[in-house]
Amino acid sequence: MFNLLIFTLVGVGAQLVDGALGMAFGVTATTLLIFSGVGAAHASAAVHLAEVGTTLVSGISHWKFRNIDWKVVAKLGVPGAIGAFLGATVLSSLSTEAAAPVTAGILLAIGVYVALRFSVRPPAVAHARTSPHTAKFLSPLGFFGGFVDASGGGGWGPITTSTLLSRGKTAPRTVIGSVSASEFMVAVAASVGFVIGLGRESVGNLLVVAGLALGGALAAPLAAWLVSRVPATLLGTAVGGIIVITNAQKLFKSFDVTGTVAMLVYLLIVAGWIALLSVSWRRSRLTRAESAGSLERITVPTSPALREERV
Repeated sequence: MFNLLIFTLVGVGAQLVDGALGMAFGVTATTLLIFSGVGAAHASAAVHLAEVGTTLVSGISHWKFRNIDWKVVAKLGVPGAIGAFLGATVLSSLSTEAAAPVTAGILLAIGVYVALRFSVRPPAVAHARTSPHTAKFLSPLGFFGGFVDASGGGGWGPITTSTLLSRGKTAPRTVIGSVSASEFMVAVAASVGFVIGLGRESVGNLLVVAGLALGGALAAPLAAWLVSRVPATLLGTAVGGIIVITNAQKLFKSFDVTGTVAMLVYLLIVAGWIALLSVSWRRSRLTRAESAGSLERITVPTSPALREERV
């Protein structure tokens, strides 16, 4: 019962991040599972099995709200599924000792990417409800995102969603909806790959899968509230820094890095993280000030006092 509670809390934390940022459920959940002692391959397998259900519900929801471009889903999801199957097979073939630093390295890189992605200037916002991107662009992106997602325990959203948003050619709601719908294929393919590679061990610990799914379901409403209260730039930078620090610790442990060297690296990571958080905080305050100014310009001319004064 205690273990179910732990994995449910992991699911809650991952869903809070994913619900607020539109990405990083896999990265966050895998990082927390590995930190709690679950093996890299088994953590990734559990996360993807849980995501089969969560991505299906997410895809149906986006379909009902007409947030999906099915051409993007096909061009992104099919290569993504192939990459995810290969990534799961590769990770399953590694020993526990070999898989840990590989997964930690991938997750650390994704953490850096997420932190930088949400602390730099936001991408241009488009309003096109269909994407102009062709298979020549989407297919390699999907394959790479799927491979990293399965072999690293996460990364589909940070890689595909961020890349498509940064291009500024498609409405964010269409990007997020299409990526979420295509992620179902990625989760299924990765799960099949883990079942083949790990055998019965991939589904042996259903407690982990159940905890992640339960936690994700419980946290969904809170995540919706959180996204309206905490600036995405600040939250994304904070989560990225946590992922970097956690996986840096795993890498140090794998390669026996201790003492002064480890301390200096930790200090550099924390200093860089604080700097990015400062940038994100100033950016969020500037955005709020601009929004308040726009609202004031709209409401002030309609006040009776000003109308009398102007007459």
